[in-house]
Amino acid sequence: MPGTLLVAGALGLVGRAALQRFEAAGWEVIGLSRRPPDFGTRARFLALDLMDAAACRATLPGLGVTHLVYAALQEKPALRAGWLDAEQIETNRAMLAHTLAGLEGGPLRHVAVLQGTKAYGVHLGQMPIPGREDAPRHMHPNFYWAQEDLLRERAARGGWHWTVLRPQAVIGHARGSAMNLLAAIGAYAAISRELGLPLVYPGRGDRITEATDARLLASALLWAAGAEAARDQIFNVANGDVLTWRGLWPVVARVFGMEIGAPHPMPLTALMVDKEPVWQRIVARHGLRPGTLAELVGASWQFADFAFSREEQTASLVSTIKIRQAGFGDCVDSAAMLEWWLRHLQEARILPA
Repeated sequence: MPGTLLVAGALGLVGRAALQRFEAAGWEVIGLSRRPPDFGTRARFLALDLMDAAACRATLPGLGVTHLVYAALQEKPALRAGWLDAEQIETNRAMLAHTLAGLEGGPLRHVAVLQGTKAYGVHLGQMPIPGREDAPRHMHPNFYWAQEDLLRERAARGGWHWTVLRPQAVIGHARGSAMNLLAAIGAYAAISRELGLPLVYPGRGDRITEATDARLLASALLWAAGAEAARDQIFNVANGDVLTWRGLWPVVARVFGMEIGAPHPMPLTALMVDKEPVWQRIVARHGLRPGTLAELVGASWQFADFAFSREEQTASLVSTIKIRQAGFGDCVDSAAMLEWWLRHLQEARILPA
């Protein structure tokens, strides 16, 4: 039976998709976000600083939350350096701890949290292929481990269950996300077209990888909320096919009606520094929703450079056998996913058609 879902980080890539999926399934949904929603929803939204332990203890106990999707995340301005930063690790551990402290003692039954392929050391060099959930914990410092240890301890004490999902390269919509490849790809293509340029792949190498549609991930979260097989388990989640980002460039070119140029490795973090005037010209010409390029893309130029240019790695692939055998078998064609999302943002007047 549907319960009351609390989504922490409700306007991020994962949180927004989860909120909409659970809402469509008839759940009562409460979103935690510092900003109001920029889309239609029946969910109740609360502004709450998860680093404020007292505020969490004052606000959360009376909400009647049965399920938590914890998608809140703090990143450092220098994205990759932050992934090993002790302060960032403690911040993300504390945010989850404060949230759980505010919910314990109530009707809480299940908590879902997100990890990713950094669990397999993908940010450090060539990861084992495929990444498997039963692999020994990688020795590098990571907030994943701090949060996971906290989950296990609190769940054993509180009598509720948890699930950890590990997607790879989540594709969906959220404004200002630090790891939003969709926004980076779409804005880069639109700016290239505005400047009269062909669509050039800016990466280096052809690493074989995977992606996870935010809609599929949200469905996995809904499944995990009620499936006994998901209790106290860790699952990889991906679309089910493999890709190279350069191999998807024809999809981007088709959506924007562009010719493809010769690949030329170049850092988007450097190329986009002076492109705000170009973006504002695009916004005015196409009647897009007002906003700056930074508000749309956030720190995702850094993430795009990381995703597109890793010549030292041949692949980043995870096994999804475990979640399929447990009962969740949804799959998505990644090329169709990318086209759907780009056209969805065009229809929403976030990207130009």
